Amino acid sequence: MSSVHTEDTRVSSRLVPVRPPVALTIAASDSSGGSGVSADVRTFAAFGVHGVVAVTAVTAQDTEKVHVVVPVGADVLEAQLDAVLGDFRVSVAKTGMLATPQLVECIATRAAARRLPPLVVDLLLVSTTGSPLFEGDAAVDSYRSLIPYAAVLVADLAAAEALTGMRVRYLAELRQAARALHALGPGAVVLKGGSVAGPQAIDVIANGEEVLELGFPKVATRNTHGAGCAYSAAIAANLALGLARVEAVRRARAFAADAIVRSARLALGSGPGPLDLLGTMGEG
Repeated sequence: MSSVHTEDTRVSSRLVPVRPPVALTIAASDSSGGSGVSADVRTFAAFGVHGVVAVTAVTAQDTEKVHVVVPVGADVLEAQLDAVLGDFRVSVAKTGMLATPQLVECIATRAAARRLPPLVVDLLLVSTTGSPLFEGDAAVDSYRSLIPYAAVLVADLAAAEALTGMRVRYLAELRQAARALHALGPGAVVLKGGSVAGPQAIDVIANGEEVLELGFPKVATRNTHGAGCAYSAAIAANLALGLARVEAVRRARAFAADAIVRSARLALGSGPGPLDLLGTMGEG
């Protein structure tokens, strides 16, 4: 009678536990899968960082428009934050769409009480498709309470103009606006200048000691849905990996630029398509 060998597939208790870094995204859902928590978690994964989520709003959106936004209550957001922060050792958190002044206040209050890890605040007021992402007219004022607690503040030109009252169209104005945003209290500012005229997309970093410029060639594609989310999530992931702020931004900018280049050939949706954040689309 022949014996049958069976493989013991049980995990050995002698294996050394591995504790990968953990980053938290505090952002909205996106039914198109291109932005918000979907983009953030994929970006975290691209850097080997585990992503946990606190959803701020449920949206019905596609690549052309945000059709419906249903914010969660502050109590629901608090419950999600308590759950993940009570169970995971979270190194960094990032905010995306916060939707209402009450949710911004919730995050600011927790940050002031040191009940959040270091924050990357992505100042999201308008989507890639031009749809408003904030309920009511108090967006700018409510964010002023949160910005001083940001380890890194990420803003586009429209948000920078709203916060500073400046007109930002040229590189010199970009540098001046970045300094003005830094004066509001964050550890560092990343001001995205992709819409400034010229062959390069130039971002400016201000950290109180210096003002740096990061330039990348512009890519002729409309597939940029979720690019801002991926950029700020990549900054958070690299901070979770232990990098200093400026180096984290440099690596994140290169990651986002590569993702846009990869995505130029994709045909997904009728409007600005999502990014290939993991580098695996269209391989078959």
